[in-house]
Amino acid sequence: MRNYALLLGTAALMSIGQAALAQDVANTDAAYSEDGRYYNDEDIPTFNINDEGAVDWLTYSGFRRYHSECHVCHGPEGEGSSYAPALKNSALEMDYYDFVDVVVNGRQRINAAENSVMPSFGDNPNVMCYLDDIYVYLRARGVEAVPRGRPGAKEAKSDVIREDENACLG
Repeated sequence: MRNYALLLGTAALMSIGQAALAQDVANTDAAYSEDGRYYNDEDIPTFNINDEGAVDWLTYSGFRRYHSECHVCHGPEGEGSSYAPALKNSALEMDYYDFVDVVVNGRQRINAAENSVMPSFGDNPNVMCYLDDIYVYLRARGVEAVPRGRPGAKEAKSDVIREDENACLG
């Protein structure tokens, strides 16, 4: 019984350590913002949660866009499904530019061990105009900065984000 408790304690510490490592590796801290968008110190889009618990507009929008375009295959809240992997993990494990490349161009991995096909969304404005939104939402889910479900409070959409969205959608 004592060995079992020791094993559980060790597993819990490893889990905590892995979660901390994932957050460090993910580089999710906002270093600066521009017009309602947040970026880490590598100029990669990231999420922000203010002192009152409100998420930035892109994270909120990402929740909406993810559930409009991605959840059918990848499951609700980026959790994955029997059909496709958990994107909340992919957004942490993949480089931002690799993530964008897979969404834009699609990917096929067909071999003896797996049969995985991600279609291209490069011509879909409902994805491409909101790609950073989806990405920051998934990263926030990946480090569990936002819980499952629709974010309750959000920052207002900036005029620049609104103008960019209108220009992208035509």
